[in-house]
Amino acid sequence: MTSEFPLLLAPQDLAARLGGKNVLIVDLGKSQVYEQAHVPGAVHLDFRRLLRGSQPAPGLLPDLDDLNQLFSELGLTPDTVVVAYDDEGGGWAGRLLWTLDAIGHRHYAYLDGGIHAWLAEGLPTEVDRNEPTPSDFEAAAFSETTNVTFDEMLARYQDPNVAIWDARSEEEFLGLRAYAQKSGHIPGAIHYEWTEPMDRGRHLRVRNLDEVRKELDKLGLNGDKEIITHCQTHHRSSFSWLVGKMLGLNIRAYAGSWSEWGNHPDTPVEKNIS
Repeated sequence: MTSEFPLLLAPQDLAARLGGKNVLIVDLGKSQVYEQAHVPGAVHLDFRRLLRGSQPAPGLLPDLDDLNQLFSELGLTPDTVVVAYDDEGGGWAGRLLWTLDAIGHRHYAYLDGGIHAWLAEGLPTEVDRNEPTPSDFEAAAFSETTNVTFDEMLARYQDPNVAIWDARSEEEFLGLRAYAQKSGHIPGAIHYEWTEPMDRGRHLRVRNLDEVRKELDKLGLNGDKEIITHCQTHHRSSFSWLVGKMLGLNIRAYAGSWSEWGNHPDTPVEKNIS
């Protein structure tokens, strides 16, 4: 990441950089919202292209060839700084940045609060769709430091040096609601819902990071452990991963998430443990 673009980018700071060289602004909100108002110069991306989409684990990464095709369409180059935002507080924007990290592209930033904070600041918008200038982007391999596979998760979920951050709702975590054959959570997992770091009183900006850090630290999600986050399909937990990156934590994500773990015949689960 370049020093000119902090990972958490304030709306006013992005506004001052509009039209800058090698900056790609990507809107991952709903298409109808993009058509009503978006950050000037932003291109729209259908978040489904960031997911493999096949059962039982639709949240897995697409094939590398598919991602290279996608990022070539978006005009990505090794020097491009990608600024991502959405209309939901950071889930899909986080998924894009996590995907970039997974292919080794680490020039990226998150627009704090997304389109809601941008509009609240009274900053300029446009309605015309922007089309990127294609490139010939090619990542050689996935980064092992970003994504956790099922086999690794199964081998390490009891590792005392690992903390599992479950970003789903409390009902899902406790096993009261299930979107897989099994309900509950990975044994030993720590619950901290993905929306907790969002400030609903400030248009979904990220809450004070020192406060978030204290909350996570009390739960055991801190710099003493390697943290692995997940949700159902690694959509919600993409924002959790992003917050972890903002805090400087050693954090990765299990993209298979509960859809993979909860549908596998050989995985252990716990229930009703808060």
